[in-house]
Order: sequence, then structure tokens, then C-alpha cells
Amino acid sequence: MTDNSIEREVWDSSRKALFINLDRSIYGSFAEIGGGQEVARCFFQSGGASGTVARTVSAYDMAFSDYLYGKSPSRRYVSEERLMQMLSKEYTSLETLLKKERGRDTRFFAFANTVATLNYRKDNEAHGWLGMRFQLSPGSRPNDVVLHVRLLENDSLHQQQTLGVLGVNLVYACYYNYQYPNSFLKSLLEDISEDRVEIDMIRMSGPELDYVDNRLLAVQLVKNNMTAVTMFDRHGHVQQPADMLYKKNVMLLRGSFRPITYVGFDMLKTGFALFKQEVGYNKERGNTQVLCEITLNNLIDEDDFDERDFLDRVDILCGMGQSVVISNFREFYRLAEWFQRFKINNIRMIMGAQTFRNVINKKYYSHLRGGMMEAFGKLFMENLKVYIYPGKDADGDTILDSRSMPVEEDIKHLYRHLAKNGYIMDIPGYRSEYLPYFSHLVLQKIKQGDARWEEMVPKYVSAFIKTKRLFGYQPTQ
Repeated sequence: MTDNSIEREVWDSSRKALFINLDRSIYGSFAEIGGGQEVARCFFQSGGASGTVARTVSAYDMAFSDYLYGKSPSRRYVSEERLMQMLSKEYTSLETLLKKERGRDTRFFAFANTVATLNYRKDNEAHGWLGMRFQLSPGSRPNDVVLHVRLLENDSLHQQQTLGVLGVNLVYACYYNYQYPNSFLKSLLEDISEDRVEIDMIRMSGPELDYVDNRLLAVQLVKNNMTAVTMFDRHGHVQQPADMLYKKNVMLLRGSFRPITYVGFDMLKTGFALFKQEVGYNKERGNTQVLCEITLNNLIDEDDFDERDFLDRVDILCGMGQSVVISNFREFYRLAEWFQRFKINNIRMIMGAQTFRNVINKKYYSHLRGGMMEAFGKLFMENLKVYIYPGKDADGDTILDSRSMPVEEDIKHLYRHLAKNGYIMDIPGYRSEYLPYFSHLVLQKIKQGDARWEEMVPKYVSAFIKTKRLFGYQPTQ
């Protein structure tokens, strides 16, 4: 997955579209719903489109959309499900009608998007799905690239223009940048400023793309500032955040998980017990999502991104049945703000007592005009609470929790208000014997060859580390 591509000239969308139009081996269809025929229009305006465009279609009416692509089981028309129906139908039609006539010399493709741009009231979520199904050589099995975007401009016309450029970039990248995944990603936003669009999910598959690890591709989106958050389900598959979070009850634990120890395991277990008691839990309805979050600052050290280390941590967490979030948020209040966009019913953040001690330290909010008051106003929103998992104070004897937490005099009233009204809650039933088992101590013992590290992590984790020889582990001779 390391991208060793050399620097290249950056072309604008018009030049890219013309270059594709002049390549007589590339031929396909464009199906666009919701945002206008913006991508096809770019190819027509660039000239020579007859060499590329087999057909264009827009099925705005739901009845026509269902007639062309079949009914969507979820009845959601701006969805990955609908996008895949469109790609399948369009690509199959191309091969059925044109393979015999020109299949020996042609690389067929089907481009599709289904997008909701801003309505006239500007009160809807502007987002959409884009995809390509394409051959890299005549007669070969096709590859797929699927991505989800959020359109950030406050004008529907500007959003349509952005969509057109993004679509051209996607078509071009599929044919000319597929060998270099990170260059592929960066090229999608060429000729587009980063404040116009956010790409929060991408997935690549197919015979020529089977070398791509979509988990690493997703985290590169965060590293490249193309999105703030990327998510993986408990099976390790990349997911679009709204699909996992919309109107759910969410419990989140932030950590390095390098590796997860008995402390982290107990935080999840005892935190979830409190969570179920407080907000309710319905397994059949699937209304609950538990997440382990790793901040980007734990993945990158002076621009040295250890891809293998990242995958190891995700594999361990997913192996324990946990979904994983990667974010670029250093501050908890920014993470809380991000979650609010999904209309989450309830959100609970588990914090160790020492971590929470830093959260209530004023020096971390000097960059905000409103200081700590502004940060806490964003963090402690109506549906968010913090669960405190106890820790040991510097003396090693005193148990640190919400009641024994040292609080500066000028914020004591604010702190008491939050505690009294249940915004800060202690986690009961914790295992005090686990409190010293922190990740950095486990890592230290692994590197020193001290076998006692195995007593500090769940057996699944120790077996995984030993089998894969992670984090510098070397078996004793």
C-alpha cells in the first residue's frame, strides 16, 4: 500500500475529460440521479464525447428509477444499495448490447451517482454516492470503486459543479491512477478546494484492485484531510458513518489500544453494563453501537505512518467483536460535535480518570475565545454524558474518580453542576486489580522480554501478539 508514485502534472477536469474522450478504447455510460447530468455534461463540453459516451440517463422520478433499476429494498434512493443497482444494470446493458460488436478493442465502464444536493430551504443533508465499474483491458472482469461524499457548499449550483469535477476525476483516476492508491485518493480532489467536499468512505475491489487494503485506504482519507473520521464495523469492513450511527445509542472508548489490556477490556465491559441500564438496550432493533476510537495523533509520528501497526490494532479490536473509529480530533469536544450530525439518540464517552483530569484542565482550551466554557458547551450537549473509569493517583494508593478528582477553584461550580445533573458518572463494578495494566507498560515489558506482560492482556490478545509477533515481541529461545 506504500505509494511510491512520482510527482506529476495536475490537470483540470476539462483536460482530463478530453484526454479520456480521445482514448478510443474507453467507452461507457453515465447514470446520474439527483444532482443533474453534471459529470456527463463535463465530457460533452470538453469535445469528442462520441468516442466515450454510449448513453446518459437521469431517472429522477422514483417510478422511473424503480423501472430501470428495480425497487430498493430499503426504499432509500440516495444509498450505496441504489448505486450498486445502477452500476450493475448499466454495465450489464453495455456488455449485452456492445460486447459482440466492439468488445475486443473496448474497455467498458459504467459511471453512476445518486446525490441529494441542497433543497431550496437548505435544510437537508447534501450528500451522495458515486461509483465506477470498469475494465482495464478489453474482455477482462470489471473492477469497482465506490465512494460516499458530503457536499459542503451552501449553494446547490456550486454543489452540482463540484459533483461534475469530482466525477471526471473519478473516471480519470480509475484508468490512470489505479496503481497508486494514495495518488488515486488525492487526485479525486484535484481542481476542488477541500472546503467544498468531504469523502468519508471509499471502497475498491476487482481483479486489478485486489492488492488494495480498503482499511488503509480509509485511514488515508483522514491522513489526507479528506475527511475527519473513518469507520470499520466489527468484521473490519469499511463503512459509511451514517449507516452505522444514524439515530443510534452510541458508547465510545478512546485509546491507543497498543495493545488493548485488561483495563481497556474492563472499561468496555463495565461501561456497557452502565450504558444498558441507563439508556436501554434492544438487540433485535439494533439500536446500539459500541465503538473503539483511535485518534490520528496515535497513528502518525512526525509524518511516519506505520501502516502495519495500524492494521494490527484494528485486527485485534475487530477480533474481539469491536467496531473501530479513526479520527483526526485531538479534543473530545470536537469529536462530540461530529457525532451530533447523525441525530444520535444518546452518546456516552468512557474516559479514564487521568484522561478526564486533562479534559478539565483550562490550558488545553486557551485557543478558544470562550475557553473551557465554550469547550464544555460543545462537549456536554443534551444527549452526551461522560463515564469515568477510576484510576490511581500519583501516589499509587488513592483511587481517582469523579468525587476525588482535583478541580481548580474557579471551575468547581461548573464541575459540581455537571456532576449533580448526571453529565459525569462514575462506572461501578470495576476490577481494581486491573488498574495498573496500561498499554505503555505492556509494550515496555514486551520489548524487554518480560513474560509478565501476558498477565496484563486478555488471552486472545496475547495469543494474537505472539502468533503475529507484534509490537516487538520475540519468542524466548
